[in-house]
This record gives sequence, C-alpha cells and structure tokens, in this order.
Amino acid sequence: MKKNPLMGRQLSALKDVEGDSVPPGLPAVVDAHVHVFPGPIFKAVWAWFEEYGWPIRYQLRSEDLIQYLLSRGMSHVVALQYAHKPGIARDLNRYMARLQERFSGKVTGMATVFPGEPDGDAILKEAFEMGLSGVKLHTHVQCFDMNSRELNEVCATCAREGKPMVVHAGREPKSPAYKCDPYLLCSAEKLENILKNFPDLKMCVPHLGMDEIVAYSHLIEKYDTLWLDTTMAIADFLPLDVAVRLEEMRTDRVMYGTDFPNIPYAWDRELKKLMRYPLSERALNGILGENAKSFFGIS
Repeated sequence: MKKNPLMGRQLSALKDVEGDSVPPGLPAVVDAHVHVFPGPIFKAVWAWFEEYGWPIRYQLRSEDLIQYLLSRGMSHVVALQYAHKPGIARDLNRYMARLQERFSGKVTGMATVFPGEPDGDAILKEAFEMGLSGVKLHTHVQCFDMNSRELNEVCATCAREGKPMVVHAGREPKSPAYKCDPYLLCSAEKLENILKNFPDLKMCVPHLGMDEIVAYSHLIEKYDTLWLDTTMAIADFLPLDVAVRLEEMRTDRVMYGTDFPNIPYAWDRELKKLMRYPLSERALNGILGENAKSFFGIS
C-alpha cells in the first residue's frame, strides 16, 4: 500500500450495486469484523470518516446493522468496538453484553479496554464474566506501542483467561488525523515479539496486516496462534502496492470480515470478490466461517 493513502483527503465512495442476500452456493458465512457502538460514539466515528476517510454508506444503529446482516443471510456476526479513551470501557462492555444477549446465538461480542488504564485487568475479567469472548484493540486510535508494557498487560490477561485478541496492528490506513503515527507503533516484527512472548495467546490482525501483507502472510505460516482477516483488503478500494493472493496464503488462518457498517461500498462487495479467487472448497469454507468459529469459539 502507498504510504499515507488518506493524507487528510476523503476517498470517494463507490456506487456498486448491493445484493439482497449472500450469493447462492456459499456455505454458512460468519462476518468476523463488524463494528457496533452506542449512538453518540457511532455519530462521532462517522463524522471522523466523513472528514478524513470516506463516506459511510450504512449509518445504522447497532441493533439495526446486526439485523441487516442477519436478514441477508449472514449466519453469525462478530461484534467489535474499542475504547478511544480511558474510563469508558466498562460501559462499552456492558453495551456489548446486552447486544450479544439480544441476538443470542447469532452474535459474538468482544470486550475492549484502554491499554494502561487503571483496573484494566478487572475491567476485562468483568467483561468475560458477562460472556464476552475476547478483546478488541485499535493501535491507531488508542495510540499504544505494540511492544509496550500497557499492551503486554492486556495480552497477559487474555492469555491467562484463554481469550483471543483482535488488534488493529497493521500500519495502514494511516491518517494525519490520528494523534499518533502508526508506523512508529506497529509492525509485523513487533507483532511477532508478542507471539513469542505469549505462545498460548490467539491473535487476529485485521485487514491482512496492511501494509505488510506479505510479512503477515509469512507469520501465519510460522505461528499457529496467529490469524488474519480480509477486512477491506480484498475490496479493491484502498490503494495496495501488492496483489492479494489468498490462494497462496495459509487459508486455515484467514477469516472473512467486512468492517460493516463503516464502509463506502456495498455490504457484499468482498463476498463477491472472494468468490473469484481460485480457492478450494475447503479453503473457501474455512475463510467464510470455519476459521472464525475456531478462533472465537463459536459453536
């Protein structure tokens, strides 16, 4: 990917046609990367994207966006959120637990915490007791170094509790609107340090690790505890410098995800793109659902 593809300028939305349902012939599909937030936070996120990223096509409330995906044939949704400042994680985790309960059996909710905030360990233990299945963090928004003491503390809690982590650890998309430089905080090398230090911790890096897609494809060959998701990396939207060749990757460590609703194109765009890859039936089944079930413990 070209460095700094956003650079403060808004990318144009795509006007591709959306389908009414999951394309026929596909196995059960798990969307492993869907964002939910309370209304005021969602509005702030969308405003940020409108100014610095791209227009958000689906500005839906959390309950509505989950129902939107389920009604179109998604078999399961993994719901993610992140605390952009200290002191709000407990409320966000309670919010997530209520959503998970409302869509029982159809939604897997992930907890969040602000790395380094007081009582972080207790915040996560409470979230797990409420039934949340792991932790979601975002390096660009939360501005922590991948090899910092703050992140190590979260990793230690998840490893001890047997809970997976989803961490936006790729350096892209970078924007001057962030309060920190992800190129200083993130790298495949830093992520590998975590895998070495916490050998029992399952981690997923979204977006195939953009902009280090090749490096991350090598890491999933090397480590059984690392997964990647496809979110926005196969949509032909962001300007990549390399061709994404899923068929050449370790496909049992790749999960399908969308970033819904924070996308500027049709909800099923990446499903349609995925169908064009020369993948075996086993690989496609894994990417579309079985790998996510294994990572998140979805029954």
